[in-house]
Amino acid sequence: MDQLESQDGGKSSILIVDDVPANVGVLLDFLDGAGYEVLVAESGEGALSQLAYARPDIILLDVTMPGMDGYETCRRLKADERWRDTPVFFLTALSDPVDKVRGFAVGAVDYITKPLHPEEVLARVQAHLQIRALRRELEEQNALLQKAIALRLEAEGQLQQSLDRAVLVVYQGNQIQFCTKLAHQFIRRYFPDHVDAETLPDPLAVWARTGQGAAPWRHETVDALLEARLFTESAPDACFMLTLEETPRLANSPTSLLPLGLTMREAEVLYWIAHGKTSPEIALILHAALNTIKKHVQNILLKLGVETRLAAALRAAELLGLGAVDPAKFRSEWNGTETVRFRIG
Repeated sequence: MDQLESQDGGKSSILIVDDVPANVGVLLDFLDGAGYEVLVAESGEGALSQLAYARPDIILLDVTMPGMDGYETCRRLKADERWRDTPVFFLTALSDPVDKVRGFAVGAVDYITKPLHPEEVLARVQAHLQIRALRRELEEQNALLQKAIALRLEAEGQLQQSLDRAVLVVYQGNQIQFCTKLAHQFIRRYFPDHVDAETLPDPLAVWARTGQGAAPWRHETVDALLEARLFTESAPDACFMLTLEETPRLANSPTSLLPLGLTMREAEVLYWIAHGKTSPEIALILHAALNTIKKHVQNILLKLGVETRLAAALRAAELLGLGAVDPAKFRSEWNGTETVRFRIG
């Protein structure tokens, strides 16, 4: 197995803690020859003092040492957050299972029995370094994934608030994965008995699942017509997107302005312009972002071939039968661009 890099990108380092020079000498020569950086401490106290300036990737710790033994040294290591995840191997001649259980209880990850066999030590060290590297990589990937999820949720939230169309993305038949604010409003208005905001109402779900999506789904009331359209082919377990569009049926409604070549949303904006409403007021009425309304106003002026809101309102008033339009209701304009000033009333 290839030599693994340390956390800082250099050679992996191993701290040997043993008071017997012969044991240290055997391991030092073998591990150094295998390409590791080897540190040595002759006691538990010496090991703890070295950790103030060294950062080993693995610690080989003798159990029986004068003064602070291996168990206490390991316990203190694991009590420090900086070394809590550092693998500790106990080097011991003890074979009683009680002693091994005690070692695992204080935080050791493995035992190496004396007399030491350098090849065995090297194999165990390499295996645990590989496990640690994989765990570190997994933690980094999880952190990136969590960050990506947070960014996606933030983007979806902003998109839900800014889109002025009623758009839904549905998966597994009726589970709503994405839904704009306007789509939520339509569902609450036209399906008042549907209380689960995470699922598509049954009439829409059945229509989409049973292959009826080639033709729009319609629901009529006295005041309006709601239409649903599929943007992708649907199957019981497929993910698909659909849009909802409301067409008011009231007299002098925005639908009267559709012959001007406007979209339904643009017709709604022009309808309220003709009634003297400012862009901020229209944004509140239509539950849309102010910049979105301003963009609609620009499109309306272009489509009607006029330069001012007042001129657009005069065109709309003719179709709506509103009579004379009071120019005083409109804000000051310059080169066809609105100045931002909120008017109440």
